[in-house]
Order: sequence, then structure tokens, then C-alpha cells
Amino acid sequence: MFWFLLIAMVVVVAAVTLVVVGGGDGEVLPEAAPEGLVDPLPATRPVGRADIEALRLPMAARGYRMADVDDVLARLGAELAERDARIAELEAALAGAQATAVSRPDLFKKPGAQDDAEDES
Repeated sequence: MFWFLLIAMVVVVAAVTLVVVGGGDGEVLPEAAPEGLVDPLPATRPVGRADIEALRLPMAARGYRMADVDDVLARLGAELAERDARIAELEAALAGAQATAVSRPDLFKKPGAQDDAEDES
């Protein structure tokens, strides 16, 4: 009786192993689709604070998936570089406008208005 139970247990374990591995047709466990970003960053508009707060990166066996983290960091780096360039452009335009305003003291006078000195003469 002992030998029968031992052989039956080995057969059951072998059958379960074959079913899990793929039925013995040489195919290993089917590949599972990798977990993707839950809330990917928007591609049609600039990234905002709410997008970053809602972003959830998928977990891997040892932390986060490197490819997803690299993609997010590359996107955020590009967004920051674009914003820095735009800020520099606007600051240069503002500095140019301020320089023009300083060099032209009559900038804020109404056209056709005369100076106070001309009125007194």
C-alpha cells in the first residue's frame, strides 16, 4: 500500500508539473505581457503637476522597471529643457524691452502732448 501511494504521489506531481510548464510540447510558460505605465504622460500637451502626481510606475522584482523610469525621466528632462529655453527667450525679450524703455524717456507720453518746458515758454 505504501508503494502504491508513493507512486501515485509522484505521478500526480509530475502531471501538475507538466501542466504548469506547458504540457510537454517543449514550450515553457507563456510570456506574460509586461506591466505598463498606469497613467502615461500626455503626448499631446506639456506635462503638468497633476500629471506627475497621478503617475504610477509599475513595480518589478527589484524596485521599478528601469525602462519605464528612463522614459519618464527623459520626457521630464525634455520638458524642462524646453521650458528653460522659453523662459530664457522671454527674459531676453523683456530685457530688450526694458533697455528700449530706458533709452526713450518719452515712451510713456501721449502722442501730441507737449513737454512742461514748452508750455512755459
